[in-house]
Amino acid sequence: MTTLAQLRKAALALPETEEGTHFGIAAFSVRGKGFASVTKDGYVQLRLPRDEAEAAVAAHPGGELLTRGAAPIGFRVPLADINGKDLNALVRAAWFGRAPKRLAASLAEAEAAADGSADGASAHEGDLPGGIGRPATRALFGAGLTTLERVAGRTEAELLALHGVGPKAVRILKQTLAERGLALRSP
Repeated sequence: MTTLAQLRKAALALPETEEGTHFGIAAFSVRGKGFASVTKDGYVQLRLPRDEAEAAVAAHPGGELLTRGAAPIGFRVPLADINGKDLNALVRAAWFGRAPKRLAASLAEAEAAADGSADGASAHEGDLPGGIGRPATRALFGAGLTTLERVAGRTEAELLALHGVGPKAVRILKQTLAERGLALRSP
């Protein structure tokens, strides 16, 4: 069972995502374009291209196409009926479908760089320790935190709010920062 908090964490981990309300429901947008929302009755609604929405319906029988008029514009499913991993993938797909092309391309490039070497850190950019793991590395790269110096400009709470960054990754980052004479920003 997935919660609104998990949806919020997945959505806000993506660059330039803002949380607000739309017709009284929690909604997430990127540069003014909505990509995910949760209705008062607990349905998550995701703006997806037609083919991805149809694939989501096939994979999640409790869900349905979200339409405007007769045109499919996305997918909706009870939040409680979808697991966290599937929700994360659908939120990302919705974000990529609504984000400006350059922003989406920069995130895809950052993620490719994060996955580019065996230790999880990019050989071309950044000095993040490999021990933090791939999910944390992707999350940091996606947030533009490609170097320890940039990481030092954030608080522990800000890092933990990124989907994929957990207590172990923060502990390793703090150790590595200390070894280089740096520290996380104080709250």
